[in-house]
Amino acid sequence: MLSQVYRSGFQAFRQRLLPGVQSTALSRSRATDRVQPSAIRHVRSWSNIPFITVPLSRTHGKSFAHRSELKHAKRIVVKLGSAVVTRGDECGLALGRLASIVEQVSVLQNQGREMMLVTSGAVAFGKQRLRHEILLSQSVRQALHSGQNQLKEMAIPVLEARACAAAGQSGLMALYEAMFTQYSICAAQILVTNLDFHDEQKRRNLNGTLHELLRMNIVPIVNTNDAVVPPAEPNSDLQGVNVISVKDNDSLAARLAVEMKTDLLIVLSDVEGLFDSPPGSDDAKLIDIFYPGDQQSVTFGTKSRVGMGGMEAKVKAALWALQGGTSVVIANGTHPKVSGHVITDIVEGKKVGTFFSEVKPAGPTVEQQGEMARAGGRMLATLEPEQRAEIIHHLADLLTDQRDEILLANKKDLEEAEGRLAAPLLKRLSLSTSKLNSLAIGLRQIAASSQDSVGRVLRRTRIAKNLELEQVTVPIGVLLVIFESRPDCLPQVAALAIASGNGLLLKGGKEATHSNRILHLLAQEALSIHGVKEAIQLVNTREEVEDLCRLDKMIDLIIPRGSSQLVRDIQKAAKGIPVMGHSEGICHMYVDSEASVDKATRLVRDSKCEYPAACNALETLLIHRDLLRTPLFDQIIDMLRVEQVKIHAGPKFASYLTFSPSEVKSLRTEYGDLELCIEVVDSVQEAIDHIHKYGSSHTDVIVTENEKTAEFFLQHVDSACVFWNASTRFSDGYRFGLGAEVGISTSRIHARGPVGLEGLLTTKWLLRGQDHVVSDFSEHGSLKYLHENLPVPQRNTN
Repeated sequence: MLSQVYRSGFQAFRQRLLPGVQSTALSRSRATDRVQPSAIRHVRSWSNIPFITVPLSRTHGKSFAHRSELKHAKRIVVKLGSAVVTRGDECGLALGRLASIVEQVSVLQNQGREMMLVTSGAVAFGKQRLRHEILLSQSVRQALHSGQNQLKEMAIPVLEARACAAAGQSGLMALYEAMFTQYSICAAQILVTNLDFHDEQKRRNLNGTLHELLRMNIVPIVNTNDAVVPPAEPNSDLQGVNVISVKDNDSLAARLAVEMKTDLLIVLSDVEGLFDSPPGSDDAKLIDIFYPGDQQSVTFGTKSRVGMGGMEAKVKAALWALQGGTSVVIANGTHPKVSGHVITDIVEGKKVGTFFSEVKPAGPTVEQQGEMARAGGRMLATLEPEQRAEIIHHLADLLTDQRDEILLANKKDLEEAEGRLAAPLLKRLSLSTSKLNSLAIGLRQIAASSQDSVGRVLRRTRIAKNLELEQVTVPIGVLLVIFESRPDCLPQVAALAIASGNGLLLKGGKEATHSNRILHLLAQEALSIHGVKEAIQLVNTREEVEDLCRLDKMIDLIIPRGSSQLVRDIQKAAKGIPVMGHSEGICHMYVDSEASVDKATRLVRDSKCEYPAACNALETLLIHRDLLRTPLFDQIIDMLRVEQVKIHAGPKFASYLTFSPSEVKSLRTEYGDLELCIEVVDSVQEAIDHIHKYGSSHTDVIVTENEKTAEFFLQHVDSACVFWNASTRFSDGYRFGLGAEVGISTSRIHARGPVGLEGLLTTKWLLRGQDHVVSDFSEHGSLKYLHENLPVPQRNTN
């Protein structure tokens, strides 16, 4: 009864403090202490920090098996290590870092989660205060005894940790209180010792206090009572779920997490996570997921610059918490580029730090797949051209021989996608006998063109006598191709990777799971004839695209195949990895005053209506002003009406009409459907200016019978593909005779337009000499540079 009165009073106090803000008390079952599914959440904003409270419900018992499940975590403990909380000089707190952490905790708390902090910092804060007091008192005494203005150098005595903790605890809590108040959140301090967990009555009291605070939407801030804690002892426990001593804040956080049945424990330290060898060593690799039993294969380094526990203590505490049903992530809370969002990133399931899991995946991790693709690609590049061509021919044969199995798998995907995908995406997802036959033809074209792709000599130079330089083509390395709803993309890209000797990671959409699986198996079957099966890997784990884009040490080029939004997201997420592609396909067609009526109508129909969802479909039709109210214009409009194309009028076009179609909202729109923008221009130059201003440098077309006007357009439009009297739909690797394409690039460097085999190659320099040294070419040396161009071996075009 008393607690109910107190809670009512507290909520009334919150309402007076924050008028107009609804209570954040959640509908809970007192038996389970969980949010009921019917709980309603609202979007709100306190102190200009927007957040969304979300219904969170989970029965505690088992830890989460995958990172993607962490977003369902309801009760979370965040442990802040000494290295995170303190400054580099160990005297005082890292205030900016702490403010960022408090903000993230507040955002998660205001989403309806139950947040608890286990924090270090009292000793460092107290050390700063005590040093200041000692310096002040020493300076006064010296001034009184010496009578001199200049003070002698003063030695500061070694400060005892318990005294520092006693002096710093109140200041540390006052700082947290001030920071959380900015987000309208109340915090409460709890100091504990080992006895509070091992004495049954004290343990029940502690448990009850914490639950009461959480029910009142208060963030408990827990710390060991370092003013009275005994000296640290060697690790002699951590052997089972029921035995763990509170020696440091790592063991405290683990004990608290299990005691309170929390869903997630986040341990922030000054390293990125757990490495397979001491961080900083040459071969050290960050472990993404750590499983119980793996600690035997890990070499632990020294502990952090401050704090009582090293990484070994953190791992032992994490495994103890994991065994108790709490998921654990160890991550870096000090890195300036990530500390501002490290906690929220972890809860969102992003690949940050080391995730502890009891469930081992059935297959290799994506990091292992990247290594296999790298090794397999290097072996692939060493094969003879005829051997790579043989692999591609075999894959082409398998596409037709295994047609029934492929179409059966595709049928499963279509049935599962029915009602979930829009019609254009379902069309992309669908495979047919004719599609498979076309794929096989395209693959055989790739095989024919791959005969001298890798190792082709582009340039030869005689630097000096017996010193010759060659520039030759080589694979880029490992490609990551991410594609949506297009299983036919997989064999195309696989064939191009094989022909160019590149390793390949494939990440397809889940809507094409069955189709992608069988097509990948066929690709690996073809690769097996020359022992390079591992060169092409299909990523089947729950890896998010954003996480894949961070594997800059394993991936050399990312190629997105999908919607413009997918491409934009990947370009934004990719850190240190080049992205080849285009974010939009805003293709234009300019119909000149000297255009043929029949040609113009046919070209507009094919460009817009043949496949409106394609990136090379027409989106904006530019009409010369002189063609308005002519038979040519009327015929185009009638054709579009018959094809049920919705017309959007550009500003100038609308001004010529009494009753115009809906005016376009933006002249820079990719519709991807049976919709078309029509605008009027006065000249070919105005058409070019419009394309440069509103286009995406993809594909642009002129329709005219005037060759001079056409050549002017071809030379002046700065796009990847520029056509004269041809449909925009010709912008395609297969139609260009490249066999297939990995995508269409609007980039200014490396590859532009439909990217086929040539776009997946780079070069390296080979220098062959005989004991040549640079000093021989100095002013008084015996040799002179010749720099003679040498003939290049003729390319095989058969």
